[in-house]
Amino acid sequence: MFDPKRHSMVPQRSFDSYTKGELFRAPGRTITEGMFTAYQGASGDSAQLHYDKVFLERIGHKNLFSHGFLTLIQSSIGATTLAHELGSSLLGFIEQSSQFLKPVYCEDTLYVEFEIFDLIKSKSTGVMVLDVRIFNQRSDLVLSGKQKYLISL
Repeated sequence: MFDPKRHSMVPQRSFDSYTKGELFRAPGRTITEGMFTAYQGASGDSAQLHYDKVFLERIGHKNLFSHGFLTLIQSSIGATTLAHELGSSLLGFIEQSSQFLKPVYCEDTLYVEFEIFDLIKSKSTGVMVLDVRIFNQRSDLVLSGKQKYLISL
């Protein structure tokens, strides 16, 4: 008989099964005008810097210039096997920092990788600290940062 509680994309893993240095990658994603529209609708950000092609060309940008947060949201662990491996032990996303290193434009393809930087264990929970890196199709590092997740033991 089917049990939805046992339905999983990948085998579940415990906090203790992870090691520093493990890598998780998300599939490449091309930034599209549709993403700009969806982001604008969700955020309310309609700054000329992101939507006015004539203005952008005048200030030296070759295409629609991605919002920092539109770039950042590509770094969701839900796009990797990691979130699925953690399953119900993933309690929450607790901290995030990032540096935006190079511009991201509409039609750029982004490749995200997460590396376990630290595993901090306490009595009933642990914190998984991830280094986050986003590269474009030219292998330029466009974003670097850290994310922290609260995990039940």
